[in-house]
Amino acid sequence: MVVIRLARGGSKKRPFYNIVVANSQQRRDGRFIEKVGFYNPVASGAAESLRVATDRVAYWTGVGAQLSPTVARLVDQAKKAVVAA
Repeated sequence: MVVIRLARGGSKKRPFYNIVVANSQQRRDGRFIEKVGFYNPVASGAAESLRVATDRVAYWTGVGAQLSPTVARLVDQAKKAVVAA
């Protein structure tokens, strides 16, 4: 099964997550098919904390990919930010 989930990067105590499309049998930070965005929970100042390519997420969900619960929340948050802007 193909899943859209977070892959952790960054250093200790400074997390950074890539939003990736991957086979569910691969490891969390392992091989992925496509990177569709990122999430930086500790972004400060004018730094961008979330970017999601909603067109690519829509494509992958259209061909059967499942969103993880956290990624679903982040995609909704990104869509609301686009509508508000």
